[in-house]
Amino acid sequence: MIQIPLIPTPSQTMNVVLNQQSYRLDLYQRSTGLYLNLWRNSAMIVSGALCQNKNPIIHASYLGIGGDLLFIDTLGNDDPRYDGLGSRFILVFIAAGEKQ
Repeated sequence: MIQIPLIPTPSQTMNVVLNQQSYRLDLYQRSTGLYLNLWRNSAMIVSGALCQNKNPIIHASYLGIGGDLLFIDTLGNDDPRYDGLGSRFILVFIAAGEKQ
């Protein structure tokens, strides 16, 4: 399991390496929740995925990521909000075969 560093801002973009591949993550807050876009080599893989507590975001092994992204509320059972990113709400990558 790898924790992806986040900052508490309503919109952010970061580059991460997952399973030896480079990805770009876009996180953005809307009135209906926190959403994620995932890019690999300038190609969007996941668009507008709603981020929820302990609910895998990718859900598709055929995309070749070799795992899944997951938000965890460290203080309860709420869905992530931008103001708690990096502290209360952490984002982790769980490789295929690792237990959640």
